[in-house]
Amino acid sequence: MSIQQPIRLTALASSAGCAAKMGAQTLTEIVSPFKQVGVPLDLLIGLDAIDDAAVYRLNAEQAVISTADFFPPVVDDPYSFGAIAAANALSDVYAMGGKVLMAINLVAWPDDLESSILRDVLRGGAEIVAQAGGAIAGGHTIIDHEPKYGLAVTGLVHPEHILTKGGAQPGDILILSKPLGTGLITTAQKRNLVAEKDIQAAITSMTRLNRQASEALVAAGPGVHAATDITGFGIMGHAREMALQSLTTMRFDLAAFPLLQNARYYAEQGCIPGGAQRNKSFLEAYVHIREGIDPIDQAILWDPQTSGGLFAAVDPATFTHLNDLTDTPFWRIGEVTERVADEAAVTLEVR
Repeated sequence: MSIQQPIRLTALASSAGCAAKMGAQTLTEIVSPFKQVGVPLDLLIGLDAIDDAAVYRLNAEQAVISTADFFPPVVDDPYSFGAIAAANALSDVYAMGGKVLMAINLVAWPDDLESSILRDVLRGGAEIVAQAGGAIAGGHTIIDHEPKYGLAVTGLVHPEHILTKGGAQPGDILILSKPLGTGLITTAQKRNLVAEKDIQAAITSMTRLNRQASEALVAAGPGVHAATDITGFGIMGHAREMALQSLTTMRFDLAAFPLLQNARYYAEQGCIPGGAQRNKSFLEAYVHIREGIDPIDQAILWDPQTSGGLFAAVDPATFTHLNDLTDTPFWRIGEVTERVADEAAVTLEVR
């Protein structure tokens, strides 16, 4: 890891990491009117059923995964920022059950910021891509008043073994592969309120690839009915996306949610990311929270995650042996409850 720079990168960002994502409501309003015509049959996943990445079939055995993700600094250390941004971008490939082939750097950088800082950012990203078994194959850089970094990623998947958001079934168990709370902890760092051990634990989580979790889900076979990764829309936002595409309702046990150490403490201190309020405003009409749950505990429902874990709906028989397939833990956090007739009936219950 590089030596700490005198410039705090998070001080240059209006929003940290995936909290900078455009709100789900605004994005829905922008994208929903698009109606594509003449879409090739080999475009297996595009705008018709929006998922974590686009998928284009090359032949009976291979399909290309294409995705992109970038954001402003989520931590102050340049190397860690690059590594987190890269892991976050690669996560879309893993959410689809694929493997990483290559990536292209995406950079927006102030022209008065030291080039050595950007060099450390790119080094962090390159090392994570190498860890994934891929390579940095190029990039594009523009001048911007706010630093931003990420990747355009190309992956590969078998066209008949793609993990998608749709497909969850009543009776499925809902599982998660990383603890929550990155938004709260990185906001505490931005406000100079975080303990070093807590931000380091968050960095460790955010830089851990979802590769092993993805490989375990693929190896588990047809009992894995739906999957996605948890990022800027928070656990409730991404769960609702899965529920909408599956036309189901879901129930969650808030006490079962895995949390990063002291995440709740930072919620108590008011370290709530701006993205959390956008998530709450859009989602609270669809999320039914049991009366009596502390508002501080509710903060984790809306917290925008950066490079969060994989979230999946699996049948109970699959869940019993899933943790035997990998060293990566999967936490059981809820279940799929009912099939519904249309999107208007899709709700999430938190107890």
